[in-house]
Amino acid sequence: MPFLGQDWRSPGWSWVKTEDGWKPFEFFGHDLRDNNKELDLDELVNENKENLHVADVCEVSAKKRRKDYVNNNTKSQCKYKARCETRSGKHGYCTLGEAFNRLDFSSAIQDVRRFNYVVKLLHLIAKSQLTSLSGAAQKNYFNVLEKIVRKVLEDHQNPRVIKALLQDLSSMLCILIREVGKSVLVGNINIWVSRLETILSWQQQLNNLQIPKQICNGMTLSDLPLHMQNNILYKFSDACDIINLGQATPTLHMLSEDRQLWKKLCQFHFAEKQFCRHLVLSEKGHVDWKLMFFTLQKHYPKKEQYGDTLHFCKHCSILFWKDSGHPCTANDPDSCLTPVSPQRFIDLFKF
Repeated sequence: MPFLGQDWRSPGWSWVKTEDGWKPFEFFGHDLRDNNKELDLDELVNENKENLHVADVCEVSAKKRRKDYVNNNTKSQCKYKARCETRSGKHGYCTLGEAFNRLDFSSAIQDVRRFNYVVKLLHLIAKSQLTSLSGAAQKNYFNVLEKIVRKVLEDHQNPRVIKALLQDLSSMLCILIREVGKSVLVGNINIWVSRLETILSWQQQLNNLQIPKQICNGMTLSDLPLHMQNNILYKFSDACDIINLGQATPTLHMLSEDRQLWKKLCQFHFAEKQFCRHLVLSEKGHVDWKLMFFTLQKHYPKKEQYGDTLHFCKHCSILFWKDSGHPCTANDPDSCLTPVSPQRFIDLFKF
């Protein structure tokens, strides 16, 4: 069950900031043994031999060192955890690279309900967060991206969204590589050039992708009654999907041009106040809902819809996939859940 947070199954780590960067906090066991070696037992025995035996001296000194060590590190540990929870709200997990592993994005792309969510997340990172990724996060990012491209090449599904992702990613990398020195890129420039070449190769493979025509002897979409075909079109929330399906047959093309269909699509993605600001009328004086949809999407973001999304439990402070769930201890778990959009997920890791 992939999740990100701290509960009885994943206590997490404590981190300490040093001159060499952030390092995992190690409890006092090893250091205590090393510190005990530094004690000059003979000196302590000479000073206290009238009242204490050697064994008593060892015990007292060990207890004192243990108490001082625990008190000092407990204070610094608690101070850091409070800062971590305040800034990121993730109880010790502070990087995108860690989140990619813990939430198992590599397996999530195999789930049709989560595929678009992960792709959107990678797309947003490519546009705004690429230069801020650590070395581990870069590795995880491109590993997931490679698996997505391979999946699309194998099953021929969702090539359009992946082409858009790779186009924006290659454009961003070209700018960053060309302006090297002006922008900060984590890692060797040759590694980024190699990644750009790989992306260009993926783009070429997707452009040459030929989807074979499926031969079906059973019932097809065209065999369904008109009202059923129309109902299927009304379930779509992506305008490009409606247009592409309308190119399949003359009947579907007629249904895809329905004014009520595009009106419903506008109402789904945008508010009525936005309609008035960008009203588009046809030659006959009617509202051209199809043209108005494409006009509105230039000015306002479309509503995001995913089969399965990440959720944040306020009670347990855990990120998890909604359909996977988590063993929440709250009296009313549903009231503690908040959906996390891809943009909100990225914002959680901004410091």
